[in-house]
Amino acid sequence: MADLKSTFLKVYSVLKQELLEDPAFEWTPDSRQWVERMLDYNVPGGKLNRGLSVIDSYKLLKEGQELTEEEIFLASALGWCIEWLQAYFLVLDDIMDSSHTRRGQPCWFRVPKVGLIAANDGILLRNHIPRILKKHFRGKAYYVDLLDLFNEVEFQTASGQMIDLITTLEEEKDLSKYTLSLHRRIVQYKTAYYSFYLPVACALLIAGENLDNHIVVKDILVQMGIYFQVQDDYLDCFGDPETIGKIGTDIEDFKCSWLVVKALELCNEEQRKVLYEHYGKADPASVAKVKVLYNELKLQGVFTEYENESYKKLVTSIEAHPSKPVQAVLKSFLAKIYKRQK
Repeated sequence: MADLKSTFLKVYSVLKQELLEDPAFEWTPDSRQWVERMLDYNVPGGKLNRGLSVIDSYKLLKEGQELTEEEIFLASALGWCIEWLQAYFLVLDDIMDSSHTRRGQPCWFRVPKVGLIAANDGILLRNHIPRILKKHFRGKAYYVDLLDLFNEVEFQTASGQMIDLITTLEEEKDLSKYTLSLHRRIVQYKTAYYSFYLPVACALLIAGENLDNHIVVKDILVQMGIYFQVQDDYLDCFGDPETIGKIGTDIEDFKCSWLVVKALELCNEEQRKVLYEHYGKADPASVAKVKVLYNELKLQGVFTEYENESYKKLVTSIEAHPSKPVQAVLKSFLAKIYKRQK
């Protein structure tokens, strides 16, 4: 794995260098330095799970055949396109949420002299993706499919972000809107498509597959993405901040979290009043009251039940798939997230 990661990071350096010498623009030392610093700050800093899983998935689809250097490079380049997409979303997300830190450092727009230039940097990050695709995939039979895929997933993600933003509007805090179907819709569009479907779809395309033949795979990955986000919602409240690397703020932020949706389903009138009174308030006493209520409703047990149920359903769907290599890809994704603690 460490070897895979170091190969992957070498490809980042190559792609970065190409972008900094893109002939479509007349570069100056200042502009080149700005973009390089912006890229290094925002693109390679995460866990790189999405990008690495393109290579993982491609290997599994090739059923243990030794990959050529070109194949590894192309799979890595697509993996990096997903990491670029993620960086673009996060840079802009952090501005929208007025966040302070991301991946253990100040958000890019909080860096001195960056400020709202970060909005344009987000646009640049978005525009680097088609530049990378054009340079390395223009001659491929699946080039148009790749462009379509990235465009569609970006649209789905931005639309998911929109539902999330308009649902948590300050002036209109209304818990009665928070249902399981709203939660699923936000998660499916905002997270599942780009984090779960996109890496596998990239691997399928370079393996010569037609995505229209893999609607079932898309559905399974979207289900997995929803399960992943429910875990995230659970860990936000019940996870160990040391382990997950952040302090959860879903209660304060009035998030449409799986926990609050479940609490609303299970509570009595008295408890409902407590939720309406304290959910979405920043003061620690209110947050504590919500957490006490979650414990009264035994949400940890409800989650464990959900986790086991989801796992069983996913395994059943995966094992019904006719292709063993595709099953292997889906099972490797599921193994990475089942019963995770961070």
